[in-house]
Amino acid sequence: MTYVTLQLPPMPYYIAIGQTVYKPGEQHPHRRNLGLFDLLWVSKGTLYIGEEDKQWEVKAGEALLLLPDRYHYSTKPCDRDTSFYWIHFDFKGEWKEHASEPSSPPMPLRQVWENPYFIQIPQYAAPPDFTLAERHLVQLLTYSNEHQRGVYWHEHQLFIELLGLLEERRDRANTDSPAMKLASKTEAYIRQHYQSELTNAILAEALHFHPNYIVRCMKEIYHCSPMDYLHQYRLEQAKLLLVKTEWSISVIADKTGFRHAPYFSNCFRTYAGTSPLKYRKQFSR
Repeated sequence: MTYVTLQLPPMPYYIAIGQTVYKPGEQHPHRRNLGLFDLLWVSKGTLYIGEEDKQWEVKAGEALLLLPDRYHYSTKPCDRDTSFYWIHFDFKGEWKEHASEPSSPPMPLRQVWENPYFIQIPQYAAPPDFTLAERHLVQLLTYSNEHQRGVYWHEHQLFIELLGLLEERRDRANTDSPAMKLASKTEAYIRQHYQSELTNAILAEALHFHPNYIVRCMKEIYHCSPMDYLHQYRLEQAKLLLVKTEWSISVIADKTGFRHAPYFSNCFRTYAGTSPLKYRKQFSR
């Protein structure tokens, strides 16, 4: 299985949609370096198509993502009536193609001023809810005949939801794993109670799992222990409070669960490379 990962931001940008119908004997045109991603959704029949050294038979209910800098060609004419929707979209950020999905992708704590997210979709897939996808595609096609300024936001919302449907199978598989479920519950509990005293024993009692198992799941999914996650999350919240409030260092220390200002300042300096006051001054000039 080939996956295509789009690093965010920016977001993929919807350009246009169309629907093509081939009779038996007709075929997809050959072309090179289109310059845009071409996302095909086959609703009827089978589309025989290749990209460089890869070839597919894309059947009804399946989708294929053709890459913008490759050679695309028909491997043979359609042998039955074949209908498919195509979406052209642009992406100005970094993207990469890789042969397999990472077995245990790191899920870092989101930093205050950073965005660690990405879209990772299979190049060739059978979306789990193709019926919903086709409703979105029909609506997008309808919008394409209307005044563009009036439907701009609706088009992009539907387009992003379609990309989400392609990610759904991967997300469902990941979230179904016991380690992912427990790590997600642990993360949520930490975020809700970070201002209070938290220990591995308290987490174990609240989540009804042995503390060693909680630690193992967090390390597998987030690549850090629960206490490491808690420490980083408190410091990230402190960054926000330093910028968004005029509270004193002692108040911020208390609000983020550190209690003692000197200890908080030492932790912050180690984490951010500067003192809390100097960090605040960066944004108040």
